[in-house]
Amino acid sequence: MSAHNGTSGPNDESRPESFHPKPSMHSPATLAVHADDDLNRSADVAPALHVSTTFRYARDPNNLKPSSDWDIPTYDPSVPSSMGDAHIYSRLTAPSTTRLESLLTQLVRAPCLTYSSGLAAFHALIVQTAPKVVAINAGYHGCHGVLAIHTKLSGLKVVDLLDPASWDAAGLGAGDVVHVETPLNPTGEARNIQHFAELAHARGAWLTVDATLGPPGLQDPFRHGADFVMHSGTKYVGGHSDMLCGILATRNKKAYWGLYTERVFLGSVMGSLEGWLGVRSVRTLELRVRRQSDNATALVRWLDGLLQSKEDSEEARIVMKTVQRVQHASLQEDEMSWLAQQMPDGYGPVFAISMQTPDMARRFPSKLALFHHATSLGGVESLIEWRRMSDATVDGSLLRVSVGVEAWEDLRDDFMSGFRALAAEADGAGEGETVQAGREKISAGKAQEAESLRAIPPVEEEVTSQWNSNLNF
Repeated sequence: MSAHNGTSGPNDESRPESFHPKPSMHSPATLAVHADDDLNRSADVAPALHVSTTFRYARDPNNLKPSSDWDIPTYDPSVPSSMGDAHIYSRLTAPSTTRLESLLTQLVRAPCLTYSSGLAAFHALIVQTAPKVVAINAGYHGCHGVLAIHTKLSGLKVVDLLDPASWDAAGLGAGDVVHVETPLNPTGEARNIQHFAELAHARGAWLTVDATLGPPGLQDPFRHGADFVMHSGTKYVGGHSDMLCGILATRNKKAYWGLYTERVFLGSVMGSLEGWLGVRSVRTLELRVRRQSDNATALVRWLDGLLQSKEDSEEARIVMKTVQRVQHASLQEDEMSWLAQQMPDGYGPVFAISMQTPDMARRFPSKLALFHHATSLGGVESLIEWRRMSDATVDGSLLRVSVGVEAWEDLRDDFMSGFRALAAEADGAGEGETVQAGREKISAGKAQEAESLRAIPPVEEEVTSQWNSNLNF
C-alpha cells in the first residue's frame, strides 16, 4: 500500500482507485427491502434458499473461459445488477451470500464482503493490510486475541490507541493500522472517529472501525474518515441470535479485490443458510436498531436519573444501594459536539451497569424475568450478562446489557423488581453482607471472583489464562 499524507486516507473518494457509491433516491429502510431486487431470479417474493456448493458451467462451449482469462474486477460490487449469477463454487460466491452483500453494500455505502464470523473478518483485515504496528485499546477482546496470533507469527507490534506517543515510538506509519471500536463493547460508550482518522492519516496509516455496536442506521464511519469498516454481523445485522456472520467494507478498489482474493484461500466464507438468514434479517434492520437504541437510551436515562436523584424516593434508595454507575454513549454529555454528528439517530442498544459488588453483579441476572442471562448481543430479545462469564479482563462488578425490541417500560419494571430483590437480600443478610462490607471485601475479593470462575469447565493449566482472556463474545 502506498503512503499517503494529510487528513485524507487511502480511501479518499477523489482517488481513481476508489469506488464511488452513487447516491440513492431511496431511504435506507427502502433499500433494505429492495436493493437486491435485480438479483431475484425467480417469481418468489421471499428470497429462495440456495444450498448448492457448486454450479454448472455454461452449456455453450464458446462461453467457457479458463480461469486464467477471468477478469473478475470488471464487475462493480457497488452496483448490484452487475453482480449477476455467474457462480462457480460457493467458496468464491453463492446466490444467498452475494444477495446479502449487495444489500449491505447499499446500506453501508461501500462494497461489502461477508465472512464466517466477525473475528474471521478482522483476521482477513489484518492479513490484507499486513501492518507492522496496530494501535488499539479496550473494546472487544476477541480482536486482541487475533492480534496476539499475528504478533506470534509476524512480530506485529500492538500499541495503545489512546497514547499517540507510543505510536511514534513503535514507528507507526504508512500501511499500519489504527483500529477504533465505536461504540465500545461492553460499555456502549462512543469514540470520535474523525479525531482518530486525522491522527492515522497524518502518519499514512489506515483507520479501521469496528462498528458492530453502531450498525447502519445509527452511524456511517466512512463519512468521518474510515478506510475500512467491519461488523460482527452476528449481532445487529443478524438480529435474531441465529446466525454467525462477519462483514468488511472498503471503498478502496485494490484493498477490496485483495480481500476478495484472500477470502478464497482463507476459506472464511459464510454458509448459504447464514446468507439467506442475513437477507431476511436486513429487511428489518433499521426498524429493529432504532427501536433497540431508543429503548436503551430510555433505560439509561431512567437509571442514571435515579443515581443522580436528590429526592429521597424508594426507587432511588434501592438503585443507589445496588448500582454504582451506568455507562452509555448517551451519557457522554461533554462530547456531544462531535457525537451528535457521528450518531445523529441514536446512541446504540448496548450499555453497562456496574453493581456495588461483584457478588451483586453475579446474582442480579437471576432476579430478572424478561432479560435472558446469556452472552452475545444484538437480537430482538433483551440480554444481560455478568461479563466475567466470558471475559476475565473486565471488572467483576460489570453487567453488559443488550436491549431488545420489547416495550422499554416493561424492561424498566423488570430491572426495578431485580434491584428490589437484591436490596432485600442485602438488608436481610446482616452486617457482614451489607454493601459497605462488600466494598471492604473488594480488595480481598479476588479469591471470591476466582472461585466463581472455577465454574468454567477446566482446561489444561498452561492455557487456562489464555482461555479466560479470550472466551469472549
